[in-house]
Amino acid sequence: MAMAVRLTPVLARFKHFAFSSRENQFRVSAAAMATGGPQSRTKVIDSHLHVWASPQEAADKYPYFPGQEPTLPGDVDLLLKCMEEAGVDGALIVQPINHKFDHSLVTSVLKKYPSKFVGCCLANPAEDASGVKQLEHLILKDNYRAVRFNPYLWPSGQKMTNEVGKAMFSKAGELGVPVGFMCMKGLGLHISEIEELCTEFPSTLVLLDHLAFCKPPINDEENEAFSALLKLSRFPQVYVKVSALFRVSRMPFPYEDVSHTLSQVVSSFGANRVMWGSDFPFVVAECGYEGAKEAVSLIASKIPLSSSELEWIMGGTILQLFQNQWLP
Repeated sequence: MAMAVRLTPVLARFKHFAFSSRENQFRVSAAAMATGGPQSRTKVIDSHLHVWASPQEAADKYPYFPGQEPTLPGDVDLLLKCMEEAGVDGALIVQPINHKFDHSLVTSVLKKYPSKFVGCCLANPAEDASGVKQLEHLILKDNYRAVRFNPYLWPSGQKMTNEVGKAMFSKAGELGVPVGFMCMKGLGLHISEIEELCTEFPSTLVLLDHLAFCKPPINDEENEAFSALLKLSRFPQVYVKVSALFRVSRMPFPYEDVSHTLSQVVSSFGANRVMWGSDFPFVVAECGYEGAKEAVSLIASKIPLSSSELEWIMGGTILQLFQNQWLP
């Protein structure tokens, strides 16, 4: 490939796994990433955002989970307006906590805009293992293409490596969908679980939300966490979202202190395992949706990243990760 781009070998181990024809169509096409450039040179895809019901929709059909009523608008009409203004072509919608395990609102959006959005469901770690069946249904029946593990939803005292967690993580790999990890309280609390799951189930791809919540390190604890993030690059199934920069920066827009962090992440993982995300609608009040997109380009110019590397981050990686999505 005639591009001066930092890319990494991708998931040779995957070829050893066989899938039924139904499951295989959902399988992540990792091999394509090792043999060619991004699926599209022009499409910009947001790898991380949320939508939830408007107050009227919540009253009529899609109620919020009690105690999780949103404090800011996050309806799909607002999102579409923001995306159009910013020149963003598509997005991965992550099921919001505001509707918890009721996926009906996001499912309705996916069905209404199938060429615009792909869904990431929320794993239900209930001890009765009902979440495994729900996960399978959401993927096979409702066309979700990823699943989020929120460790703070596990029963008290339980880890993501418990029997239910491993069953869901294994099922995700079996169905060919990535697992996203939200380490909001710090990667250090969950690194051993992530490493154990990656080691035991190498066929399951992993997405680390928001740089695994690693801010530019300023003390030993933060240095240790960021070092742990970079070391996860040894698992070829692990990808990193450069998303919600306002959460992982100590500076205002354009979050320039993240430039060294991004440079090291790209050096360790390769640009073809890194992807941009906004964290809409939370980002709107921070720097605006368009600002979330612009920030990455501004930071990339400081490192600097090549134009090809930036293309991977802004859409190429996720387009290859989710083959046959966001088609014209």
